Order: sequence, then structure tokens, then C-alpha cells
Amino acid sequence: MKYLCLGYLNKEKMDTLPKEEVDAIMRECQPHLQELYKSGHVLVDAGIGQEVKRLQRVGGEIQVGEGHLTQTDKIMGSAFILEAASFEEAIRVASLHPTVQVGLAEQLGWEMEIRAIDSFDMKG
Repeated sequence: MKYLCLGYLNKEKMDTLPKEEVDAIMRECQPHLQELYKSGHVLVDAGIGQEVKRLQRVGGEIQVGEGHLTQTDKIMGSAFILEAASFEEAIRVASLHPTVQVGLAEQLGWEMEIRAIDSFDMKG
């Protein structure tokens, strides 16, 4: 089974940090990412850009909007897909990710959402 894991952060809290501190936090993420990758379960990992465009059909035409679909104080910062035998194993593997391993994660409002993927097709 495949699982989509979405990492979120509190942008306001992250934006208050000086660039040097953000860079140090990102360096702290690297060993955790290496452990995650070494697990052999990660199929795709992507850091997510902060610019957001929404698409929706209105009056038979596609309209492009600005901003997030959900109104929350958190934004998506990472996404990865992993393969695991069960939800419990997916949780165990996903728990290697910096979102829940980095010391300042709690203070900065980092959290993760894990969802089972019902269908998956990778063109390559």
C-alpha cells in the first residue's frame, strides 16, 4: 500500500527566524531525511514551494485563484509518498521525517498528515 505524507509548518513562526537560523534548522533535517531514505520505503519526496494557485470550474470555465484551499495558520512544506505493508508501518517510517524529529519542530508548528493512497500511477 502507498501512503501520502504531507508536512505542514506555521509560516508566521518560520518567517520570524533569521535566515541563518532557518538554514541551521534545514541542516538539522538532513540526517533525518537520510534515515528516512535508507528505510527503502520512500518512493517520492518533494519540498513544496509557497506560491499557490487554485483551479476550479465556475460557470463552465476554469478559473484560477490565489491562496490555499483551506484556511489555516499552517501551510504545506513537504510531501512524500512511501510504500508500507500497513498504516502502522507507514507511521513508523514517516516518523523518521524531520517534521517530527527536529528539536524546534514543535515550537515552529510543524506537523504531518498521513493518508492512504487509493490509486497510484507513475508515468516514466
